[in-house]
Amino acid sequence: MRAVRLIMMLIVAALSVFSYCTERTVNPITGEEQHVGLTPEQEVAMGVQVAPEMARQFGGIDRDERLQQPVKAVGEKIVAQSIAAQSGYPFDFRVLADDQTVNAFGLPGGQIFITVALLERLKTDEQLAAVLSHEVGHVIARHSAERLAKEKLTQGLTGAVVMGSGSYEMAQVAQLVGGLIHMKYGRADEIEADKLGLCLMNQAGYPPAALVDVMRILAEAGGGSPLPEFASTHPHPKNRAKKIQAYIEDLNGTCAFDLAPPSP
Repeated sequence: MRAVRLIMMLIVAALSVFSYCTERTVNPITGEEQHVGLTPEQEVAMGVQVAPEMARQFGGIDRDERLQQPVKAVGEKIVAQSIAAQSGYPFDFRVLADDQTVNAFGLPGGQIFITVALLERLKTDEQLAAVLSHEVGHVIARHSAERLAKEKLTQGLTGAVVMGSGSYEMAQVAQLVGGLIHMKYGRADEIEADKLGLCLMNQAGYPPAALVDVMRILAEAGGGSPLPEFASTHPHPKNRAKKIQAYIEDLNGTCAFDLAPPSP
């Protein structure tokens, strides 16, 4: 019986790994080869579908057009005047009514949100552009699609462990390991989004140094997780600020990813 379980475990694990490894595509913006199982059209549909629920969790869309209009204007300028215009994603920028949670996030396919709590802490359009550029960076880097592929692989391997061991405790260990892997990739995603955000800001005519100012604002607002950095999906803002400053020094007026400007 044990031998049968082990054989089934190996089959399930092998199929999961094979599926993950064969789902590969080259990102047209970054040139990076990625493990992604979704098409851009599926990303857009997913983002549109989950956006209402995500918005509801943060107090819904703020009804004050005096807040919405500047965010839309800056966001649309970033997309129109940067390489993001070539991504094909229908970006939409909206303010959420949550005045307690300092946050901004981008859903697959281009749905970008910022909370009132964060927006009210930003002092200039340049700082707003830094936040929105970072989130656009997540979208064009297809980070959500990558994470979904990794989670699918982890679930397959976890199922294989359960099948082979018959142990719920072993399944918990496997899930913990998978969670730590995802946290590591989450930090890498944040760094990549910072780099891409600097590129997008630079192309759209905003000073990249504004992203350093945003990190200071997040640090002052308690934007870092109370957990140690190793166990956090977001590097602490103070540590990110140092890295961002180094990226800016290497930028030299060009894009860190050496991306071409958008076609006229």
